[in-house]
Amino acid sequence: MSKRSYWLDLFTGTTWQEFLDAGAQVSGFRESRWKSVQRIKPGDYLLCYLTGVSRFIGVLEVVSEAFKDDSQIWAYDSFPCRLRVHPVVQLTPETAVPVKSMKDRLSCFRNLTSPHAWTGHFRGSPTRWDAQDGEAVVQALLEAKENPVERPVDKAKLERRPRGFRTDLGSVTVPEDEEDAEPAAAEPAQPTDHTEMQALLIRLGADMGFDVWVARNDRNRQFEGKRLQEHPCVRDKLPLQFDEATNRTIELIDVLWLEGNAIAAAFEVESTTSVYSGLLRMSDLLSMQPNISVPLYIVAPDSRRDKVISEVNRPTFARMSPPLADVCRLLSFSSLRSGVERFSSVLQYLKPDFLDELSESCEIELE
Repeated sequence: MSKRSYWLDLFTGTTWQEFLDAGAQVSGFRESRWKSVQRIKPGDYLLCYLTGVSRFIGVLEVVSEAFKDDSQIWAYDSFPCRLRVHPVVQLTPETAVPVKSMKDRLSCFRNLTSPHAWTGHFRGSPTRWDAQDGEAVVQALLEAKENPVERPVDKAKLERRPRGFRTDLGSVTVPEDEEDAEPAAAEPAQPTDHTEMQALLIRLGADMGFDVWVARNDRNRQFEGKRLQEHPCVRDKLPLQFDEATNRTIELIDVLWLEGNAIAAAFEVESTTSVYSGLLRMSDLLSMQPNISVPLYIVAPDSRRDKVISEVNRPTFARMSPPLADVCRLLSFSSLRSGVERFSSVLQYLKPDFLDELSESCEIELE
């Protein structure tokens, strides 16, 4: 028998319960993950992880090849890329194993570049895990089954999504509070997180073979003693294919990856300023160029995750075709930092969609 592989399988509290209610025989993933799902083979183990509360709740053995099926199991999404599975061990949210209790057993907690860098390993599924880490998770869950420990669960964190509403536009949010953009200020002596993220995106794009555009008002900002505009890959002019109105809009987008005259990916970094302003630039780009197909990312601190998702799903963005939540993903600071480190040796071989491994959907789940 071939050596078993281990794969991360992410659930919310709701999708885990729906999985159980359907008989716990099928696990599913988004359409965009089809290539990864096809790599999973019978005998492999899926490590089931509850987002929001950060706990491992079960292990599933795969018992079929990948297949596609749109029959309803989950209310929120069809998750059509599917695998037949058999539970090896399953716990409850209360007895599930907190990932932080395994700090000394999992490689994602070693050599952290920031306190939250480990979260970059839990941004998408299925993701293949190191065999040693996989075996450690299985052992921890078996031990928890034999000697269960009850831990309180924050129901709001378990659900993990901002509250959504059903409307004629589809699923939307109505944020409970508003943010005001901070006034422009001179660049401080120490670079901000915002500037660090722009510098990382410049490095990442350059290593992948792209030219890079940096927001015109940020080009003189410095990181590690170098102004952003001094990187060799940074362009002085935008592609000529767009009209003046489009260029005036996108010249203030924080970072663009460019391939020839085409935009390969667009990034808005939202650390302390209003999330809404960055989203407006993204939506303006799509409104003025409706036939353009560009991966869009909001890059934000882990602490602002719910705020970003709530803003992306406002009615004004849900009215777009397609809705902004369908095409804009959330990329956390910790995930970007850890991703640059993890993939540094192979970046020249990757395409922008590898960011799907690091980012997460902004779509909301309705109960």
